[in-house]
Amino acid sequence: MTTADPIRPLSGKVALVTGASRGIGAEIAAVLAGAGADVVLASRDGARLSQQLAAITSGGRNAVAMTVDVGDEGSVKALMARIRDRFGRLDFAVNNAAGGGRAPAPLAEWASAEFDSAISVNLRGVFLCLKYEIELMLASGNGGTIVNMSSTAGEQGVAGMSGYVASKFGVGGLTRVAALDYASHGIRVNAIAPGPILTERLAGAGQAAQDRVAATVPLGRIGSTADVAAAALWLCSDQSSFVTGTVLAVDGGRLAGTPAFNTSRSH
Repeated sequence: MTTADPIRPLSGKVALVTGASRGIGAEIAAVLAGAGADVVLASRDGARLSQQLAAITSGGRNAVAMTVDVGDEGSVKALMARIRDRFGRLDFAVNNAAGGGRAPAPLAEWASAEFDSAISVNLRGVFLCLKYEIELMLASGNGGTIVNMSSTAGEQGVAGMSGYVASKFGVGGLTRVAALDYASHGIRVNAIAPGPILTERLAGAGQAAQDRVAATVPLGRIGSTADVAAAALWLCSDQSSFVTGTVLAVDGGRLAGTPAFNTSRSH
């Protein structure tokens, strides 16, 4: 019986990461490449994508960059065709591309076009990627693993973020349905729900804002992109071979409930 290389457990496998030009997606792409996978970095932002590709390949890791608009079916189909032609298979996919639609505002202040924008990227984009990733995995006959990027906003409501919240709740639903539909084909489908993560947006908000956010997290800190990437690697690896249809919160305990308050009293 052969066993996976414990240092590079994804060697010989092909992974796709969408939204890989920055932040969480870039970190996941680097981690999967470090684990031995041939990684396809995909994004609409070609310039940033090239920078991330150079950062990964300069370390001797295997990666290629391909542009895609996940909200456009033709673009997604073309991406999968390029992966098939170059590699002949797809073993892992991380559907990370996302957009908020607009700055937070009460629901009635959202324009329908802004709502549609959030749904197009965050929900329709995940559906399209799932559809064509699964087709490629079925054609190769090797099974596969898909990780969709949701959010803690897909598990509980967040005021002012109607389009984003609706789209991320939908991602959880698609994840569970796809897991049930394709479990018998050896395809596992899960999602990650990150809490507050120190990406460019939060880093740019300043230390005071970061401290306020950290105070709402039971573990007392903001998460890192490495925290999310570690979860993605685990879900892609054989160590999670009995896990499918789940949404894994990487949120420092935020979804567990309200942080403790001082309950001490004199007796």
